[in-house]
Amino acid sequence: MLNLLNRLQDALDATRRLDMLGPLLLRLYLVPVFWMAGTHKLSDMPATIAWFGNPEWGLGLPFPTLLAWLAALTESAGAILLLVGLAVRWISIGLMVTMLVAIVTVHWPYGWQAIADASAPFANERVLAAAEKLQRAQALLREHGNYAWLTSSGRLVVLNNGIEFAATYLVMLLALFFSGAGRWLSLDFWLARRWRRTAL
Repeated sequence: MLNLLNRLQDALDATRRLDMLGPLLLRLYLVPVFWMAGTHKLSDMPATIAWFGNPEWGLGLPFPTLLAWLAALTESAGAILLLVGLAVRWISIGLMVTMLVAIVTVHWPYGWQAIADASAPFANERVLAAAEKLQRAQALLREHGNYAWLTSSGRLVVLNNGIEFAATYLVMLLALFFSGAGRWLSLDFWLARRWRRTAL
């Protein structure tokens, strides 16, 4: 039995040759997330700056012009750097900061869940109340709307806007910060390899 377990462990250890896939897939997953977030901000910077600075209907942050530009450029440039695997550990720091700011200033008051689901763990009062509202909306749409057409692209949901997605991205970036861009399929790998050769 011990011999079999050792062979299974050896087979499992052999997969370490593919260890570049983990960082690559994390990078590729995050590219469209940050590209969309950054370019959306850049497409209307006056509105972005107003949202960053307004304390009544926005974030109420100090220095809104500076912070809006920093966030938009970090996310947009970060997406490109993640795609090619260049300066991944460095850009992960900036992107983690943007995620922490988003968690604290935008999502924290709404709890954990991004989508309101009363049956899921961590359902707060807001999420529990959303279940009845969603049922009522569905009943109204079935009675007065074309419900089949309205739901043909997916289920109706209530957006709770909790920290779930931002926290997930933060954890993914933290993993990239510690692992780096990965071997073979990143510019970081090839540049480091080249510099080490010339330094010797």
